[in-house]
Amino acid sequence: MATVTRPPRRVAARPGPEAARPRRRRSPALLLIAPSIVFMTLMFAWPLVVGVGQAVTGPSGPTTANLVQMTNDPYFWSAVRNTLLLVVVLIPLQFALALAMALMLRARPRLTSFYFYVWAVPLALSDLAAGLVWLAIFTDQGYLNTVLSHIGISQVSWLNYQNYGLMFMAVVIAEVWRATALVFVILVAGLQSIPKDYEEAAGIFGAGPWQRLRYVTLPLLRPSLQVALILRTILAFQTFAVAQALTGQNFPLVVGETYRWSTSLMNPNVAAAIALVVMAVSMATALAYLRLLRDQSEQVA
Repeated sequence: MATVTRPPRRVAARPGPEAARPRRRRSPALLLIAPSIVFMTLMFAWPLVVGVGQAVTGPSGPTTANLVQMTNDPYFWSAVRNTLLLVVVLIPLQFALALAMALMLRARPRLTSFYFYVWAVPLALSDLAAGLVWLAIFTDQGYLNTVLSHIGISQVSWLNYQNYGLMFMAVVIAEVWRATALVFVILVAGLQSIPKDYEEAAGIFGAGPWQRLRYVTLPLLRPSLQVALILRTILAFQTFAVAQALTGQNFPLVVGETYRWSTSLMNPNVAAAIALVVMAVSMATALAYLRLLRDQSEQVA
């Protein structure tokens, strides 16, 4: 009788502890954003570190002399006062004008596209170009005084340093014309995302125009208002070129002081200290807005 020989049974080897661990795969998203991370680091993070180091160091090492020299400069506190005054006046005025223009366009009047493009034109101009445009209007021999002389009104020195009120008004008018377009475009985009059914339903239940605006439109427009408020406030602290073109050093602003210390006084350390102050105030304002608006939204919810 033949004997059947069975092949030996193979026992599968148990995976070792290293093989039991799942191999981590690199996320494709991380590979895709890696160039952006490197670019942002080179363009923003590294200059920020260098700027902070330049503001708090001197020839002999770490020091606060740059900050002391900054605060002892009489132009600095005038620049702080002018900047804060501009922010307080510009922000409510620009938001009121931008909201009125956006609501007007939402009503679809004739030549709606024409109005939109005309009001958005300042976005295509640089700050300095806008300042030069208004300089041609407000200068002593400018267009405004020419018109006034034709109607029998004597010449007005709008940009004279002795007339602080007129000079401030000229800067406000120029800055409102230049920067309101940004808020306007944001609010127009926000209004387009709000269905008109809500306002029509409120009108059916007896709500008037102001009631619909207050209780329907503005609450639904809150996200766009938040974005515009944070962005415009931060940019208002950085106002410089328009005022520089109109008034020179007669109306100093905080950002303008960085330019003066860096170019005229040849002291980049103090210029970096002022830039550090601007950055700190901008970040604190943005965080305060985010916290305040977040708390309000949570209370409403």
